[in-house]
Amino acid sequence: MDGRSVRVTDTSFGPFAVVADDDAVVEAAWLREEPDVERIRNNRNGSRASRRLAEQAIEEIKAYFRGDLSAFTVPVRTRGTAFQEAVWQALCAIPYGETATYGDIAQRIGRPAAVRAIGQANRANPVAVIIPCHRVVGKGSVLRGYAGSAIDIQQGLLALEQGSFLLLPQMFDLIRQ
Repeated sequence: MDGRSVRVTDTSFGPFAVVADDDAVVEAAWLREEPDVERIRNNRNGSRASRRLAEQAIEEIKAYFRGDLSAFTVPVRTRGTAFQEAVWQALCAIPYGETATYGDIAQRIGRPAAVRAIGQANRANPVAVIIPCHRVVGKGSVLRGYAGSAIDIQQGLLALEQGSFLLLPQMFDLIRQ
């Protein structure tokens, strides 16, 4: 993993991992396969700078899930097509607790006919939660998909941000570490 560091925290949605290099968080996602979780959890490699950034990101993720953080400060770097980068930048402009439709994002980036492509770029987001792809919904505020088929996670994140997480108590024993 060269100079990158990985840190993992547990959430009721499953283990959440952050990968950082010396300058920024480059990946953040839920881990789905148990062997990956243990391999990554045990990875203590990386430079001092990358470890510091990964630890900062995990602390911010924990604060977010506690409801104590509405805007991330950890630096993020993505690598995508120009279109994907434009979409991911537009996602960061969606305020905490609010949603936007795929059509809204298409309009914001000046590509009103690219609604389906917005969904593809959203799905390719390498830095989940920090780049808030969970705030994008279908027409009529319908949840269309998150991280593949994890609509329950999207619903939970939106409920957390909108202050209605008391309606979903089973989802919010979020930080066990």
